[in-house]
Amino acid sequence: QVHVVESGGGLVQPGGSLRLSCAVSRHIVSIEDIGWYRQVPGKQRDMVAYITRGGSANYADSVLGRFTISRDNARNMAYLQMNSLKPEDTAVYRCYARTDRDYLWGQGTQVTVSL
Repeated sequence: QVHVVESGGGLVQPGGSLRLSCAVSRHIVSIEDIGWYRQVPGKQRDMVAYITRGGSANYADSVLGRFTISRDNARNMAYLQMNSLKPEDTAVYRCYARTDRDYLWGQGTQVTVSL
């Protein structure tokens, strides 16, 4: 059963913007954090950003000031607004939702920043 679904990835030129969405199944309750990791083949997975249920946001240094994470608790949704994108932001972005019992992961969405 799929509990987390990402959308919004794609191809964008350097300096452009994308907005990723993360939908968590409505029957999932007690969600603590929602966030994104990204991974490039052959490299380790890196945390991008996460937001707590209370709205406290945390970012990797590499995206601070360019990415903004937000959350809609009523809809079990989270969003990652990515501005001033760079080629090094190219990766598969995976959303996760941390509940009081488990981590739930999406399949990921590809973001490619290139001319």
